[in-house]
Amino acid sequence: MSAIAGIYSMQHQSLDPELGPSLMQQLQRYPADDSRSWQMKGLFLGCRSQWITPQSRNEIIPYYDSERGLAIAADAIIDNRSELFGQLQIVREDRDSIPDSLLILLAYEKWGDKAPVHLVGDFAFMIWDAQKRTLFGARDFSGNRTLYFRRNGGLFSFCTVIHPLLSSPGGRQGLNEGWVSEYLANPNRSDVADMFSTVYQGVEQLPPSHSITVSGAEITFSRYYTLETPPLLKLRTNGEYEEAFREVFGRAVNDRLRTHLAAGANLSGGLDSGSVVSFAAEELRRRGRPLFTFSSYPVDNFGGINLGQRVADERPFIQETIDHVGNIQPSFLNFPERNSYSEIDEWLDIMEMPYKFIENSYWLKGIYEQAQMKGIGVLLSGQRGNWSISWGPALDYQAKLVREFRWLSFYRENRQYNDSMEANRRKVLQIVGRKVFPGLGRLMAGKQESPPELIDPGFARRTGVHERLKELRLDGLSSSQTVYDIRRQHFRQPHIWNVNGTAATKLSLKYRVWDRDPTNDLRVINFCLSVPEGQYVQNGVDRSLIRRAMEGRLPDKVRLNRKRRGVQGADGITRMLPLWQQFLQELREMIQDPRTSAYMNRAGLAGCLDRLGSEPEPALIFNADFRLLTRGLVFYRFLKRLS
Repeated sequence: MSAIAGIYSMQHQSLDPELGPSLMQQLQRYPADDSRSWQMKGLFLGCRSQWITPQSRNEIIPYYDSERGLAIAADAIIDNRSELFGQLQIVREDRDSIPDSLLILLAYEKWGDKAPVHLVGDFAFMIWDAQKRTLFGARDFSGNRTLYFRRNGGLFSFCTVIHPLLSSPGGRQGLNEGWVSEYLANPNRSDVADMFSTVYQGVEQLPPSHSITVSGAEITFSRYYTLETPPLLKLRTNGEYEEAFREVFGRAVNDRLRTHLAAGANLSGGLDSGSVVSFAAEELRRRGRPLFTFSSYPVDNFGGINLGQRVADERPFIQETIDHVGNIQPSFLNFPERNSYSEIDEWLDIMEMPYKFIENSYWLKGIYEQAQMKGIGVLLSGQRGNWSISWGPALDYQAKLVREFRWLSFYRENRQYNDSMEANRRKVLQIVGRKVFPGLGRLMAGKQESPPELIDPGFARRTGVHERLKELRLDGLSSSQTVYDIRRQHFRQPHIWNVNGTAATKLSLKYRVWDRDPTNDLRVINFCLSVPEGQYVQNGVDRSLIRRAMEGRLPDKVRLNRKRRGVQGADGITRMLPLWQQFLQELREMIQDPRTSAYMNRAGLAGCLDRLGSEPEPALIFNADFRLLTRGLVFYRFLKRLS
């Protein structure tokens, strides 16, 4: 639980004595319980620590073990401590007190560069091995903690955040055009696919699921973990699958409640966060402590927008969960003075780079501020639940049955779905038909007009970005992909989840509140990937496993709800109304500014602005033109900072 930093002379020369302290000086903007450093000839390690877990209080970090000749700087919370105790032969009387950094060090002593494979949790660390004269480090499998580095003038420098590396001698703030081209060309929420790069020239990052070894002047990288589909879990009954789910998921939730501070959770009206809260509140009741929950809802004057089956105000569902689960101290927050436009500069300060989640930025940061004021140490979430614990798309499953020629199963699932949802049989068959062969379905639908690209066409050609993204299936052209292909890709490609870890790391440093997501636990993910698809969709019911497993733990209004889904940030335009003319004027300046011509599609953005109009409707928040313009505006603000 630290912002870590270090400098290593790759020629084993003495370091300038001012370099290490200068690096640590840059980290003083973050609240901390302790700040320490350790150094020897040619090496400096530093940690600015936030004491979140009971074992981190008064932890000596960086830590040097003279007997083993190992030193460690770690930013980590390890969740599979109980397994590691046995594997590392930790004596029973030390198990409650041993800090996570020492567990990592002992794991490295036992398994060497294979140590990260044995760790479950959120971590980034660097270890100095005096015997091998090497630095070894790693980042957790989905990148929940960041680790940046720079190599310049015979020095290897690393840090949890970017700005100290830019402030050190030789640091530059020039744009990395490869990163920028991917950011602008990628239409998805993820930032870039090249996980070694950052927006700054000369500053690199260690990708998720990767380790790094620095030996003299040589730097090598290794992907230590690739999430493969595990063997199929074969149990006898539905009840056994439900019990197995509760055991694995409950353990993941409980492990993430390890803090000497208060525990909190994001709570919406859905299954994922509700399931997290249900297990967490039950465990905390046994410990005699409450669970603090934080829920956002729209501003009071929001209305006049048809969301179909989507729900902007989830308070009725949230209150049902609170009343049913108990042991919860809730906070309902709508932040009436905030909007995503006025928060851009502060978010750029936090992220140190452009970002794409502008629509939800105001309430996300607002919840962290409220959690900090309540003394929260860990803030539980369920961000990855749609791909893990609450997986189970009913109509895609029906299409899968057709592709596999399982006609009787398809007929049964289709009939039960239509009956339970009171759905139009013909429309459902049309949707399923398009999903059976998605590429053919799109071809028959004809060519649809696409929104303009954010990236300048000339810049795109010069950098070859479309070719790179096409190879990674990030350009939207992979029309034959099914949702099952997308799910496999989601877990196998580390860049897809990297933006979540980047935001979580930097918010935690600013507010001293750690995001902990049990739906992203590696044990939970492996379990969910091993479960047969027939457990996820049954009797026409989507997300069947979690609905069945949470019987009695969630109110039926939430557990069995299949027709209403929450949507955050729907009131974004309403919030921006007082600043709308200022917003439009800045968009005009962005399009006319010569600095944007090298990177952004100014003609396309001008067309978007014309279609936007001067009298905004609330539904504009979901408009592709608006989304493109706001993403461009975030990049424009960032670009101006470098001028």
